[in-house]
Amino acid sequence: MKNEYSIVCPAPAGWRPGALGLGMLLAPTLALAQQTIKGTVTDERNAALPGVTVRIKDSSVATATANDGTYSLKTNSSADVLVFSFVGSVTKEVIAGTQTTLNVTLLPNAQELKDVVVIGYGTQSKKDVTGAVTSIKADEFNPGVLTTPAEVLQGKVAGLNITKSGDPNQRPSVVLRGPSTIRTLNGGVTEPFYVIDGVPGASIDLLAPDDIASIDVLKDASATAIYGTRAANGVIIVTTRRAKAGQTRLTYSGYGAVATVSKRIDMLSGDELRQYLATNNARPLTKPTDDDGSNTNWQDLVERTSYSTNHNVSFSGAANATDYGASINYFRNNGVLRRTSLERVVTRGFINQKFFDNHLKLGLNIINSSTTSNDIPQTNVLQNMLFYLPTVSPYNADGSYKENYTRTGSGPLNPLSLVNNNTYVTKDNKTLLNGLVQLDVITGLRLTLSGSSQRTQTNSNSYFNSQSGLAVNLGGVARRAEYENTNTVLEAYANYDRAFGQHNVQLLGGYSYQQDRVNDGFGITTQGFANDALGYNNLYLSNPSSLAQIAFDNNPISTLRLASQYARAQYQYADRYLAQVSLRRDGSSAFGVNNRYGYFPTAALGWRIIAEPFMQSLPAVSDLKLRAGYGVSGNSQGFDAFSSVLIYGTPPGSSKYLNNGTIANVVNAVRNENPDLKWESTATTNIGVDFGFLKNRISGSVDVYYKKTSDLIDDVLPVSSTEFQYTTYTANVGSMSNRGIEVVLNVVPVQTGSFTWRSSVNFSHNTNRIENLSTDRFTIPYIQTAQLGGKGQSGNYSQIVQPGSALGTFKLWHYLGKNEAGVSTFQKADGSVTATQPLTTDMVEVGNAQPKLIYGWVNNFSYKAFDLNFLVRGVLGNKILNATLAGLNNPADARLQNIPRFTLGESPNDINAYLISDRFLESGSYLRLDNATLGYTLRPSTQFVKSIRLYLTGSNLFVLTKYRGIDPEVNIGGLTPGIDNNNYYPKTRTFTLGLNATF
Repeated sequence: MKNEYSIVCPAPAGWRPGALGLGMLLAPTLALAQQTIKGTVTDERNAALPGVTVRIKDSSVATATANDGTYSLKTNSSADVLVFSFVGSVTKEVIAGTQTTLNVTLLPNAQELKDVVVIGYGTQSKKDVTGAVTSIKADEFNPGVLTTPAEVLQGKVAGLNITKSGDPNQRPSVVLRGPSTIRTLNGGVTEPFYVIDGVPGASIDLLAPDDIASIDVLKDASATAIYGTRAANGVIIVTTRRAKAGQTRLTYSGYGAVATVSKRIDMLSGDELRQYLATNNARPLTKPTDDDGSNTNWQDLVERTSYSTNHNVSFSGAANATDYGASINYFRNNGVLRRTSLERVVTRGFINQKFFDNHLKLGLNIINSSTTSNDIPQTNVLQNMLFYLPTVSPYNADGSYKENYTRTGSGPLNPLSLVNNNTYVTKDNKTLLNGLVQLDVITGLRLTLSGSSQRTQTNSNSYFNSQSGLAVNLGGVARRAEYENTNTVLEAYANYDRAFGQHNVQLLGGYSYQQDRVNDGFGITTQGFANDALGYNNLYLSNPSSLAQIAFDNNPISTLRLASQYARAQYQYADRYLAQVSLRRDGSSAFGVNNRYGYFPTAALGWRIIAEPFMQSLPAVSDLKLRAGYGVSGNSQGFDAFSSVLIYGTPPGSSKYLNNGTIANVVNAVRNENPDLKWESTATTNIGVDFGFLKNRISGSVDVYYKKTSDLIDDVLPVSSTEFQYTTYTANVGSMSNRGIEVVLNVVPVQTGSFTWRSSVNFSHNTNRIENLSTDRFTIPYIQTAQLGGKGQSGNYSQIVQPGSALGTFKLWHYLGKNEAGVSTFQKADGSVTATQPLTTDMVEVGNAQPKLIYGWVNNFSYKAFDLNFLVRGVLGNKILNATLAGLNNPADARLQNIPRFTLGESPNDINAYLISDRFLESGSYLRLDNATLGYTLRPSTQFVKSIRLYLTGSNLFVLTKYRGIDPEVNIGGLTPGIDNNNYYPKTRTFTLGLNATF
């Protein structure tokens, strides 16, 4: 963005161009007026400003203010113009004249402050950024009931695809610029790397959205590689709220929300099912076990109207050499499935104190998040509330739940019993403690020492009571697990920022040490209780009939260490030419002894064309910058300390045995050694342009990128037991590429004194491709994934990972319609037609789950004290496998399970209707009005209340889609994206009434 600010002495009244002649006569005299000018530069609070650049306009003569704000500069002429510039302040120009003392006050530049983005280990003005970085401020966050802070970015960042269901306990799937891994173990390896207030690897769930000031998304490797082996999926940097200098602030924000299920699968009622069977001459349902005359809507019984609430109180202040603050947030989100909920309390406090004339800064920051999650056996409930026969009532005459354990089919268990007789409670407590020491050694040189410790204590408890259909005749089954994970990070780095005339240099060098200790704890499952009164408490009261009924978790404790050195140099000349290079060296104990260390270099260039003199002839162009960068980053997330070493333990499925009369565990190899294992490495080339027209009434950016991930890790590579001690192997096996384009366009169509309309649209296209899956040692033609199960299909795979195809490519039977008897037919490999279940060799590739286009459109309207904004977002070109509908579409089994209204058009003779084929591969494209908010801000005429804002938000107001399932926004992360298989927690439509107050 081009900003020109000039404050000079006003010309005398009546001045005319003819005065130029007088100036020319006086020029020789002025040229002799060489002198030294001294002074002090302060901010609007009269506090000294160190590091201000003071230069003579149109010359290379420049200096910088000292820590006390003082400067000294020799001028050549009294006509010289002194330019005072400082990041975040309005540039000021003053004619030297004959004065020898010149004190200057710089005022904050609100727009420039807004355009400061956070990069690794520092900040940078947006106009000087050379990488692909998107910054979202708090006033741009998505409103509504948010389970995690990541959801505030949904639809706001080009190339960032965030998908979520209505489950209050499920984190959204977050993928930036396409998938970059084929790993299946230790989930979350596809998510970006999070940094909170400079603490790398901090959990995003530590924060309440109300405590976040801004989020910066680093997309390309030239921006992310400073974080080395953890940055291949992008980096999201979160900055929390702080008081501005000279400000004290007390705020309250709160809301209440009501949510209902936005869409259901339309299942038959009891009477409709009876009529269907009668119409098709099928045997009637067995009475009274399968038909007691009821018309039960199981979705009505399992689902509910949800009520949620959020309250946040914070205070902060900054005066003289101290800034401080604290906040507390209470959040409760009741799910639309009964007995599901999330309750969280987040407390946060910080203090920073400066000493020795602001040369030394000490800071302390602490955040605690305490979460209680209540859940049910969703896999069973979501399936049974659809499949279970509607012709029976929930209860027996004595009030117990009605069950028929002899019934087969896909829905044999009473859904309401599943909800009320099975309990899952998880308590998660996270604490982040961060200390900071900063020392300004000389002008421009700052040393920083940062230490942080993050501790996560997770208690998982479950109890299936004596009436549970999941634990029949077991006298109750209880499980308790307690684990502690600790993350310790030490960072020591130096920043050197100086301006030399038209040259500006920023240098960074540092060292990082991180230690992650995980699975410090245990878990145990037991059964056989006298009654259900104590639930999962007091496990010693269990009475298992055999040792096999006591099971311990197989989660070994491990400690992982990472040691790193890094350096970065940024250079700017004449506010036009930009360059950046960086290098990080990481050493990780997770990898093989032959590949412990890796190097991650980057280089980027920028050209601010708008600052070139020839652009002055194009006043319609207000900003123009070209960017180009290349870098390498890695993916080592999700690994433990034993990833590359030979491990002995108890293999999955093994049990205890008698060894000479002593009970012993089966011990064998559970992981093979691989001394050559290394991290996945992603190289990214990014070329971008930032533009602005008509004083930035129209602005935006275009980025084109190509990223290639090498050394893909397959952590379940099948190997021969004659060559290896264990049947799977963790190894680097191939490469994957993503190439795409991202476009952002911001427009201010209307801007008057009382009315403003701002509109922003972003869209991105990405093409994913598996390049190869083989090495000199291993040849892997393909990897089969997505075993979805279903009647007679338990061994079938529905997706394939292979060279030349995208991750999430579907491989299914090809549906050819129905024959004369109404039976579904399919194409065989030889091209013939079959009316029986085909073989797996008859499957063909039929599309993939990767969207061709992701888009978001934001509009903000303000009229006096009113504001209205809405977000429309969606995707185009992806496929979803509706395995839920396939499993329900089973007319031949309508005596055992309910069917959807969709099946009324099927022949009862169709014994193949339920088979998972491309008949159920549907378009996943959708357009959603994600949220709309109407607000009113009141600014009372009192010194105690600054503002009060009332607002009403509607979320998920409507969706346009051809998808026949509950919702097209299915999980797009991991190795099996784009699948809906009886596991979709219902999406909600939510209305929120909220209040924000600032005092």
